[in-house]
Amino acid sequence: MTRKITEITRRDILDSILLEKINLYGRLEETAFLSRIWDLDSMPSYDGRFDNVTGDIWQHTVNNYDWDDNWVFEDERFNLMRGDDETFLRFLCETIHPVVVRSDTTECDRLCQLYNNCLKNDGYEIIEKARISGKAIFVGRFIGTSVSPGINSAKELFSGTDVGYISQQITRMETAVNQDHELAIGTAKELIETCCKSILHECNVAYSGREDLPQLVKKTVKQLALTPENIPNKAKASDTIKRLLSNLATITQGITELRNSYGTGHGKLNGNKGLQPRHAKLAVGAASTLSVFLAETHKVRSDVKDL
Repeated sequence: MTRKITEITRRDILDSILLEKINLYGRLEETAFLSRIWDLDSMPSYDGRFDNVTGDIWQHTVNNYDWDDNWVFEDERFNLMRGDDETFLRFLCETIHPVVVRSDTTECDRLCQLYNNCLKNDGYEIIEKARISGKAIFVGRFIGTSVSPGINSAKELFSGTDVGYISQQITRMETAVNQDHELAIGTAKELIETCCKSILHECNVAYSGREDLPQLVKKTVKQLALTPENIPNKAKASDTIKRLLSNLATITQGITELRNSYGTGHGKLNGNKGLQPRHAKLAVGAASTLSVFLAETHKVRSDVKDL
């Protein structure tokens, strides 16, 4: 049993449901809805007059109507607050089933976004799995909460007040990498551009603004001392680092292509499928690693000049 979705997250979702006054069961009766997920006939009754939970539900939601609307979250038989992630996600997905439960597509999308705003904290999201009669059918999946180590290095390096805009880009990437993949990819490209232009500006090197990303990286690399002066076989080490940088420049070209095809900043065909979190993490990780290397090399070069 997987249980990564915390009770805090589940409570946040319940609070949002209560605040929005959402009818979880849509066009279905409660027993009809719940039977899509659980075998109600096999679940015990807490009332001696009935054979199973179906009788309890009828007694307290139809006959007497003395249960709260969201009683199911607190009922231990369904264990939504402390049970496994798969059942909890399936329950949420059923509440936005556009064919059986909820016909308003706009409302389904709104609820999906509400759920995802909470689920992202535990590394889950609800996405479209298939379509029936043009309407989306949803499924939950684990996407993870971790990001590339490169982004942590970038956060540490660019945390100063003099690089506030770069710090904002890093924060934007980190926030978007699991939820808004297009924004993460677009911002990854912008991070490298900002880093290169900042270095060139500080080195008093002119650039036209028309350079593509690999050209901008190449011009920046040309200004930087690639190896310390006092290490042996400097020429050999320099050649090795140049090859590595050439590979990183190739990665930047890949990021550019990803951004053009899937990222923000370019119009796409209606119905275009975006990339998955792992692709956004690749773009973010590569951009962060390259930016940190260029910025640290520039800093070392500047510190030497100041001596």
